[in-house]
Amino acid sequence: MARISRRSLLTSGAAAGVLAASGMALTAAPRQGGILRAAVGGAFTDDSWDSRGHSGLFMMVAAHGMVFDCLTEVGPDGALRGELAESWQASADARVWTFDLRKDVTFHNGKSFGADDVLETMALHMGRQSASPAAPLLSAVQDLRKLSDTQVQFHLSAPNADFPYLMADYHLIIYPAGYVELAMMNGIGTGLYRVENFEPGHRLRARRVSSHYKGASAGFFDEVELLAHNNADARTGALAQRDVDVAAQLPPQTGRDSLAGGVHLHRVSGNRHIGFALDSSTAPFDKADLRRALKIGIDRTAFLTDVLGGHGRIAQDSPIGPANHYFAADLAPVPHDPDHARYLLRRAGIDGAVLHMTGSAAEGTARAGAAFQSQMQRLGLTTDLAAQPAHGTVRAAQSSGRATEDWVLSTYLAPGAAWNFGQWEDPRFKSLLLSARSELDGNRRRALYRDLQHLLRDEGPIIVPAFADHVFATRDTLGKPATLGNLWALDNARLAERWWRV
Repeated sequence: MARISRRSLLTSGAAAGVLAASGMALTAAPRQGGILRAAVGGAFTDDSWDSRGHSGLFMMVAAHGMVFDCLTEVGPDGALRGELAESWQASADARVWTFDLRKDVTFHNGKSFGADDVLETMALHMGRQSASPAAPLLSAVQDLRKLSDTQVQFHLSAPNADFPYLMADYHLIIYPAGYVELAMMNGIGTGLYRVENFEPGHRLRARRVSSHYKGASAGFFDEVELLAHNNADARTGALAQRDVDVAAQLPPQTGRDSLAGGVHLHRVSGNRHIGFALDSSTAPFDKADLRRALKIGIDRTAFLTDVLGGHGRIAQDSPIGPANHYFAADLAPVPHDPDHARYLLRRAGIDGAVLHMTGSAAEGTARAGAAFQSQMQRLGLTTDLAAQPAHGTVRAAQSSGRATEDWVLSTYLAPGAAWNFGQWEDPRFKSLLLSARSELDGNRRRALYRDLQHLLRDEGPIIVPAFADHVFATRDTLGKPATLGNLWALDNARLAERWWRV
């Protein structure tokens, strides 16, 4: 992922007007027309257009990548640019952020887009009572003001030089003020595609909006159909049968020889990882010795080979990855030392214990869960599978990471975060996170984020053995930009916007 100057974020809309909306050079001329059919996982029968419940790839592509827009978006090159916001400016201390909104944008129901829509949308994710995964991202917002119909202003409790990046989170899609409930029922956004038929957990069919503010620079398909296949074999089968053009989220060990003719396999490296959260709020994972024992008891090289087929890189027990600006590449992973791990288990008084584990049956984590169980057995520990998450469990989960360090740490490890499965409430972590978020000097900020990664590696409640590539396959009927986004799968979940039929 390409880097972007933090100084440029403070003073302007950064790359908002530099590239076409598709992320390609302005001279590129993809073909307009045709239908895109994609087999996508992460679909559920209770899916809806309420973004506070979005977690799987299906609704990320459907909502964030097709039907709705955010204030900003992360381009395929990693640079931030405007979507519904044309530009933004910060006060000198990065506490006050002013966003200039696009004019002449309309929702699919004909309502004009403006500041009220931003205020009513953000209110869904703010406040102590909000269960939204995006609530921690907005926790520092003390006041959100409408300066005019085309300008809003966020007042923060502490500086945050990366704040505009947070506005690209896929939960923060903008709804029409006064019609939020209706929009959540029917999918009414400002995106390039209008909903024609939506069957939660099964399929979505949407048609290109005839007149859109992004013009002819994005949204090259006349129609898009997403088909929910939560099994990777079903997705590759649909691709082989020519029922779809794209099969998303293939196993990391997938080889080209396993695919049919006319199919291309793609690997995109980013911050994606499969990890294990240890519930540190209660026994037995409240013991630092146990957490340390499991970290050094993991054979990361074997995990990379057996689980990911070698397609990735060894990690340091932090969700901050190699595509992040302040990734501590010089921080060595915890060394594999099973003898010392057994010593720590004895010292903690829990050698031979049974570890309860959940989440390993989910697609993408089953293989990782089996590898974890096998490696724990070598330490003398037994793991059993729990049907539901509970206190004191190991929770296997996968994540794509996030574009900035504060974004990912606030999402997965901040106190009160919906996805803080490790239930960590460490005062040093909280203090370092606030300091790093508020620091505007790049060198000092880098040092603070390195300290955070060091703390997570040695004492944190998560084990991240390796980073994994995004893997997907396409038929030769599709054209794609030279650079594909690595923030989320399928070109940052924006394949419907950026790809075309050849």
